[in-house]
Amino acid sequence: MYNPTHFSETDGIEIARLCQEYPLALIVAADADGLTANHVPLLRDGADFIGHVALANPVHGKITSQDPVLAVFTAGDGYVSPNWYPSKAETHKAVPTWNYQAVHVHGHFVFSHGDAIKRRVVSRLTHHFESLTNGSSGWKMGDAPSDYLQTMLDGIVAFRLVVTRIEAKSKLSQNRNRADRDGVENGFEGQGNTLMTAAMGRQNRD
Repeated sequence: MYNPTHFSETDGIEIARLCQEYPLALIVAADADGLTANHVPLLRDGADFIGHVALANPVHGKITSQDPVLAVFTAGDGYVSPNWYPSKAETHKAVPTWNYQAVHVHGHFVFSHGDAIKRRVVSRLTHHFESLTNGSSGWKMGDAPSDYLQTMLDGIVAFRLVVTRIEAKSKLSQNRNRADRDGVENGFEGQGNTLMTAAMGRQNRD
């Protein structure tokens, strides 16, 4: 990822927040047929991430534990108009750009067909996302008939994404002066782009 120093995100807390709040990662890998990409929700588990894919998904048959994979977490984004910069009225030295936040997680897969591990992964994922969605009344694996649940588990493959490197980028107009950054934040707010308004607000408070 092209990542100039002034846009590089090095705050571990912010990186963890982005991965947690935008968990649907685009996982990219290369096999004998070329590049393959899958959208998979991931959950942090210690230093790594866990998830699962359908048994019918060929990724676990084509990608080995020696093959590098890239998981891309994409947060908020938005077009930046030069008209939002107060300095533009003075110098006209401004062009459009795009602000965004993203995390790239490099690593490799360790797949598992074992029933116990698959149950653990599904339990972790569903408990996490059901708690966020439904609180204490969230769906639990025990709510499903045991034979039906087993059929569903038989149709997936669990995996651990073993992390080797993480790089992150918060492109939030850090290369502009404070007045211009405020102008961009106000521009996003005027559009109703709450994700970028919040991101710009956090950046401007730092």
